Amino acid sequence: MSSETYDLLKRPDEFFVVNKAHHNPRFVEDVVRGILAGALEMYADFPDDTFVLASQVNYESIHKHDAIAESFGTFGELRAELRGEPRPEPKTDRAAWLGTRASSLVV
Repeated sequence: MSSETYDLLKRPDEFFVVNKAHHNPRFVEDVVRGILAGALEMYADFPDDTFVLASQVNYESIHKHDAIAESFGTFGELRAELRGEPRPEPKTDRAAWLGTRASSLVV
């Protein structure tokens, strides 16, 4: 996510891509935060009870482990978090959100 990827590059082009990535470092946590912020912006008219989950895996080539980040919650929780309000504990997870949906469908 720090730069575009390409199947084939000539050496000068490879230098440009690597240099660009080094000047724009992004960790998995940064990517997940960006996904969530983008969802809130793109779907600003969605109600506060809309659930969203973002996940990112970086398959590492220089470490012996991969890097994984995930975050989730309702739009209302995420909007409050962006305003600097304290995060509710626990945050709404997928199971809890689906549970509230299933119970509202029972007649």
